[in-house]
Amino acid sequence: KNDSWPGQTYGEITWDQGLALFREQVPMGEKTFRSIRWGKHLQIWMVEGRDFRSPNDMTDGPEKTIWGAAQKKWFFDSFEQSDATFRILISPTPIVGPDRDNKNDNHANAGFTHEGDEIRSFLSRQKNAYVICGDRHWQYVSVHPETGVWEFSCGAGADQHAGGFSEDRREASHRFLRIMGGFLEVKSGVDAGRPKIVFTHRSVSGDAQHQETFYGE
Repeated sequence: KNDSWPGQTYGEITWDQGLALFREQVPMGEKTFRSIRWGKHLQIWMVEGRDFRSPNDMTDGPEKTIWGAAQKKWFFDSFEQSDATFRILISPTPIVGPDRDNKNDNHANAGFTHEGDEIRSFLSRQKNAYVICGDRHWQYVSVHPETGVWEFSCGAGADQHAGGFSEDRREASHRFLRIMGGFLEVKSGVDAGRPKIVFTHRSVSGDAQHQETFYGE
């Protein structure tokens, strides 16, 4: 069920039963949020966007959340303490956007502005920090106009599933916008002694569509 939150039911299945079924069918360990270190220069964080969220129609403010207090503290603490050169937050939903005007269920929307601002402000104070968004059906690279946070959306896996946005809605925050399927390739390594990370958007056939390169500070 899309746009769901605790307390709802799905036929005869309660929210808590749904969580238990998911964890049985998709074994992920004790928690559904986790971090993986990949060598000296890269660490990624994968967050959970459903288990702890407030209702979408709740009035926005300090108590309204998608991540929940425990997950948010874990992310802020572990992200800040990491000594990896490049740190990437992989979020199911956008942190930067822009998103569609009719959506109100993620940090790029007005309904979760307070927590979104909190996360974007935190990320803006971190060196070599980036966001990858999974659940938008279009490819994009955007830079938040107030905080300078970079976000990369991998887009739909197939051309037939691309949509939900249009290129004539391109905003100043977009560095790249493409309403087609494909994937996002990320490569981290060392170039002439300097840590380097490259984000490449590709088509479904693997052809490069856009690329951004950064060197570690």
